Amino acid sequence: MAFLLAALLLLGLCGNTISGGESPPTDTSGPLHFELPTSKYETPDTYKAGSIGALFQMVHIFLHMVQPNDFPEESIRKIIRKNFDLSTDYNEPENIVLVLKIAYYEIGIIICAFLGLLFIILVPVVGYFFSICRCCNKCGGKMHQREKENGPFQRKCFAVSLLVICVLISIGILYGFVANHQVRHRIKRTQKLVVSNFKDLRTLLNEAPQQIDYIVAQFNTTKVRAFSDLDGIHSLLGGGILERLKPKVIPVLDEIQAIATEIKETKEALEDMSQNLQSLKDGSAQLSSSLAAVKDSMQESLRSPECLLPQISEVCKSIESSLSLLESDPGLSSLPPVDKELENVNNVFKNDLSGLVQKGYTSFNDIPKRVKSQTTPVVAEIKNVLNNLGDTVNDVAKDIPIQDSLSEFSGRIDSVERQVHQKLHKAEEIDSYWWLCGLIVCFLLSLIVTFFYLGLLCGICGYDKHATPTTRGFVSNTGGIFLMVGVGLSFLFCWIVMILVVVSFVIGVNVEKLVCEPYANKKLFRILDTPYLLNKNWKYYVSGMVLKKSDIELTFEQIYSDCKNSRGIYSTLRLENRFNISDSLDIQKHTGNINSRFENMDVKLNGIVLLDEAGSKILQDFANSGIDKIEYSTYLAQSKKSPGKVNLLSFSYELEAKADHLPPGQLKESMKTNARTIRAIHEQQVVPMLQTENNLQQKIKILKHTSKGLSGKVTKILYALESVQHFITNNISSIIVEETKKYGRTILGYFEHYLQWVELAVTEKMVSCKPVATAMDSAIKVILCGFVVDPLNLFWFGIGKATFLLLPALIIAVKLAKYYRRMDSEDVYEDVETVPMKNPSHYQ
Repeated sequence: MAFLLAALLLLGLCGNTISGGESPPTDTSGPLHFELPTSKYETPDTYKAGSIGALFQMVHIFLHMVQPNDFPEESIRKIIRKNFDLSTDYNEPENIVLVLKIAYYEIGIIICAFLGLLFIILVPVVGYFFSICRCCNKCGGKMHQREKENGPFQRKCFAVSLLVICVLISIGILYGFVANHQVRHRIKRTQKLVVSNFKDLRTLLNEAPQQIDYIVAQFNTTKVRAFSDLDGIHSLLGGGILERLKPKVIPVLDEIQAIATEIKETKEALEDMSQNLQSLKDGSAQLSSSLAAVKDSMQESLRSPECLLPQISEVCKSIESSLSLLESDPGLSSLPPVDKELENVNNVFKNDLSGLVQKGYTSFNDIPKRVKSQTTPVVAEIKNVLNNLGDTVNDVAKDIPIQDSLSEFSGRIDSVERQVHQKLHKAEEIDSYWWLCGLIVCFLLSLIVTFFYLGLLCGICGYDKHATPTTRGFVSNTGGIFLMVGVGLSFLFCWIVMILVVVSFVIGVNVEKLVCEPYANKKLFRILDTPYLLNKNWKYYVSGMVLKKSDIELTFEQIYSDCKNSRGIYSTLRLENRFNISDSLDIQKHTGNINSRFENMDVKLNGIVLLDEAGSKILQDFANSGIDKIEYSTYLAQSKKSPGKVNLLSFSYELEAKADHLPPGQLKESMKTNARTIRAIHEQQVVPMLQTENNLQQKIKILKHTSKGLSGKVTKILYALESVQHFITNNISSIIVEETKKYGRTILGYFEHYLQWVELAVTEKMVSCKPVATAMDSAIKVILCGFVVDPLNLFWFGIGKATFLLLPALIIAVKLAKYYRRMDSEDVYEDVETVPMKNPSHYQ
């Protein structure tokens, strides 16, 4: 029933079609990613028996030894072709061969079943004759024990052997209890599994329409992205053109802008230089006048009569000889002016080269705006085409044959579920009978082995080696009675138990070998996939059912494997033979109109002027302004010299030192006053001139750096400007074409990616039929094989072993009972003279 249920679920879904599911990305930046949301199913993919699995595996090993033959695929095919009826024309050679093959395959089972039948037949017969024989004081029924030399050894061997056999029987009974316990909760677990599987199937069906809606809805996500890029054509297409031109245009404009900055800096530097030169000239004249006045004052003081005195005449001569140093440097007054160069630069600066460069920047940076204004009509047309494409995708989704068949299959699932639950209610009642029957059998065997254990316990504990057979104690005698009770119960019930074992063995082994194992290794599917087997007119049965084309190779094994791997039903059932999604979603068919719109997009970017002729003339005038012809080295050399011939500060200190050698008087005071005057001149006139010289040096360095290679630099810039302008004029059309194609590929790429994803989602992911494969596994691998066959096989394995071991157990128990029961008579030996009784230990 489980296999038929699973086949019904698979074939029912095969008769239908598609679905799938996953959640939309809302990100509007970066590439589009679509991912169908994975469905969460309750039923686990795998079944684990738990700790009892080791016992099931042990039984499987035993079954392989009993039935080592390969699965008889050809024989099964022949039986199916004969509609499982071998009774007609039984004497035909083909049928005889087939029966012989089946018998050969079942030889191990037949032998075991035959041994079981012999057991069932012979045990009650032997028990009947054994009981009659015992009643006639035969077969050990006479309560007399003969003396044997090895009696004690035999008793011990019998006791040990019986104990070992009882332990083995107990293990078999334990297996039976464990298997029977598995039966107790089997229906509840089956009900839970059935509910879970049907819930998963309904989840699959309920999600299918939502998944189709989701896939259609993703077109809006794609369209929103495309519309966003179309609205941003100024930044994407215009920006792309801009980026292509930037490496050539921007460096040239930046260099011209740098020249404009240099013009300003040169103007300012020349102005400062001219002012500094004039300041130095004025300062030099003033310094010369001040030093001349100090020099005249000192000469007047040196004419004093005091200088004629021999003590101070040397000092006066020394002071007088140094007066020639009190003069300014005439070189500062001789430096040429830079008024002409300044005038030239001022004329260049007035033309505002920077403003002309900004116009060039503006003309270049306006490319995106011009692109947007020129492409507005084309963008509107493309948007209209994309809206129409959305309608086409909607129509394709509606044409996928799914909605009608889904409702029909949903009704089938409801019907199957009702039938399954009805069967489960009946199975629950049968299961309780099975469990009760198994429990009775286990307890019956437990009772028998318990009597054996009690017999051994009482016999061993109550045995007295000094007692004679007729004088044995009560405990020992009770042990012997227990053993005989166990023997009697064994003869009464073990053959009945064996009937249950044989029946469950034949059923369990055949189901395991003919259903469970071939289902696990997929040989069962290979039989069902045999051409013309299930229907003489169809090569492949599933193809004939689903596609109405039996020549297409669509097999049960392939469907099961694909469903197990979570593939979508479209590819699993090869539904492209009913509805070819690839043709319906042909990319070129849907994107051709859009591509033609992009190809016809006409963008004109004429009139881009980076720098006009006036700007070029400004550059030339700046190069010819003459700043590169100024002798900067002369200015630098002169500006580094001191304004006077001597350091006035040092001169004043030396003058004071010489005045200190003069005697107090008017001459000394006059020299000190002049020294202070010289220091004042240094601070008030020389120090400012030194600062002016430093400023002059800085400006000269700036001008020298700016003017170095100025003519060559301007020539290079003008050449680069001409080259870039020529490039823009002649190559911008090709750049526009290339960037338009690139932009078009970007827009079309969204829809190509979407349509490819739709095809992949429909063919590979939509309506993953994994719940169908899981339902089949649940029905056959879990319910039939895991919940029914494995516990059944473990039950007959344990109980059968225990029942077979009862044979040697009862034989040994009968022999051992003689050593524990109290006898009615014993061997006594008398001769003519005194007749001594044998040693009682001989009976031990």
